Amino acid sequence: MDDRPIGIIDSGIGGISILNEVRKYLPCENYIYYADSINNPYGNKPKEEIIKIVDNIIKYFIKYNVKIVIIACNTASTQTISYLRNNYKDILFVAVEPAIKVAYDKYKDKNVLVMATPGTIHSDRLMSLAKEYYQKNRILLPCTNLAELIENENLEEIPIYLDNLFKNIDYNQIEVVILGCTHYPFIKKYIENALNHKVIFVDGANGVKKRVEFLLQENNVFNNKNNQGTLTIILTKKETENIIRNYLVNNSNVCFKYKDKSSI
Repeated sequence: MDDRPIGIIDSGIGGISILNEVRKYLPCENYIYYADSINNPYGNKPKEEIIKIVDNIIKYFIKYNVKIVIIACNTASTQTISYLRNNYKDILFVAVEPAIKVAYDKYKDKNVLVMATPGTIHSDRLMSLAKEYYQKNRILLPCTNLAELIENENLEEIPIYLDNLFKNIDYNQIEVVILGCTHYPFIKKYIENALNHKVIFVDGANGVKKRVEFLLQENNVFNNKNNQGTLTIILTKKETENIIRNYLVNNSNVCFKYKDKSSI
């Protein structure tokens, strides 16, 4: 039995979409979620700054003796994962990335829209995926500040934002939407309303939970207790707590802790 926690990092509430799926799939594991709302959004920051931010959070996680860390942010994953794996050999990392391959495998002949932060859209990793799994009818759409609107629950502004975002594309032809930011699953209904029709949504959550299970099995570090595991949520902004509570699928065994930036 290995009851060390699984750490999850995101620039705020977005990674809750990943946490919910992993926690449902592996309910006996203990989790610690770092909601870095104070540095949201990551998608508009230079690579060097994102690496520094995430590196500080990993150092904080080491105090909790984490066994796996999920980088539950597409931008942070694309910008930091190589650095993290090179510098923290004793920690297992799982990176979230836009589900380009999933859409290619399942919906190769459909019209695909990739929505992500500018940092993710313009990253070397996404460009590499887009080239390797080339689709003729695929649009890469940078969504500047959309994650920030979701993070701050500016829900009344989101329909206006999306209408402006989609006005220069032939959105009537879009059949599949890749949600390339972990914040975006929370606004599926807004996206469909703006597109004015139903679409197939694809994100990286399923791949993440399967990868976590594989690493737990491969390294023999499952928590074999039969009871529900615990969840500790570290907040960098107190007002994020109520938002996270609204998005959590399971509110049992949850402890919220507040850490200001200087204490990281």
